[in-house]
Amino acid sequence: MKTYLNTIAAAALLGLSTAFAAPGAHGPNGEHLDAPGAVVNASGLARLPDGSVNVPKLAQRRMAVRTVLAPESEAAATFELPGRVVMDPNASGRVQAVHGGRIEPGPKGLPVAGQAVRRGDVLAYVRHHAEPFALGAQQAQLAELKAQRQLAEQRFQRLESLEGTVPRKDIDAARTEASSLAERERSIGASLVARETLIAPVSGVIARADLAAGQVIESRDILFEVVDPERMLVEATTADATLATRVAGASLQGLPDVKLRLLGASRSLRDGVLPMTFSVSTTKLGVALPVAIGQPVTVVAQSKERIKGVVLPAQAVVRNPSNEPVVWIKSGAERFIPQPVQFRPLDANTVVVTQGLSADNRVVVQGAPLIAQIR
Repeated sequence: MKTYLNTIAAAALLGLSTAFAAPGAHGPNGEHLDAPGAVVNASGLARLPDGSVNVPKLAQRRMAVRTVLAPESEAAATFELPGRVVMDPNASGRVQAVHGGRIEPGPKGLPVAGQAVRRGDVLAYVRHHAEPFALGAQQAQLAELKAQRQLAEQRFQRLESLEGTVPRKDIDAARTEASSLAERERSIGASLVARETLIAPVSGVIARADLAAGQVIESRDILFEVVDPERMLVEATTADATLATRVAGASLQGLPDVKLRLLGASRSLRDGVLPMTFSVSTTKLGVALPVAIGQPVTVVAQSKERIKGVVLPAQAVVRNPSNEPVVWIKSGAERFIPQPVQFRPLDANTVVVTQGLSADNRVVVQGAPLIAQIR
């Protein structure tokens, strides 16, 4: 009878240990991740003394926790490059004034940022103003030309009335002189009230508008920027001159709907780095790109070389209180253990864990940020 009771007790202890130490509780080197003597609080959500977390089944369903076995595979090596969104020179333009002056609204008023325009639309006028001394000289020259033109016209009319008694060439010369003086007078008069028309160089959207009616501007000031919201570029920088030859693809971190295509890399250093230019497109047709000119971005470039590791969704990797990257491993029905890892991003949605996981780990791929918040 005593032997029978001992057998039942041993079986109960075996079943209890099986409930708390399930497959997936081993580290990359085969070590057991369960802390000896850890007591699970089955009453609710709790952070245990060994750092693991107890999450009841009902709470797991509410938090939509999902786990997968993490097999090792090969993936493309990636590089993170700093970059920014720039204008496409073939689909955008800047509006500048050749000479300084005062701003006057166009026929539809002054455009504002975000307004759609078409190529050739009049955006505004620039009324030129000369210096007082130059303006006085022009007005004096205009008055002198006016007087000379009147005298030339009178002389032409007098010679024309004497046609037949004076040579024809004298009459033609008087007519030409009067016409020339009249044209010079019109040119000088037009320059006194001249204004420059500012037109849209391309069709698109006003990205920058820094004008107000009556504002005085200088020459070469950037007054408007017009961009096509469906055509932009990303300029990334790197110190590796050979990186461009090893890029197989690229994406933007945090923007899964945006695709990048390498256009080329500069062969001249700029501030100690080499610029690389990517064209930007979206996977959703008819939707404007979710980026803006000048926006800083992180380019995730896929290399042609392959690396071994565990491919996981990017949301599976979270940060612990020490700001170390960790993933949560399910070691029992309601117990989750944080495991420090090393990883590299593959694209905007996936990462590859290169160190820290073994093939039999059951990793949390959905709900990891919620588990990390349990205290």
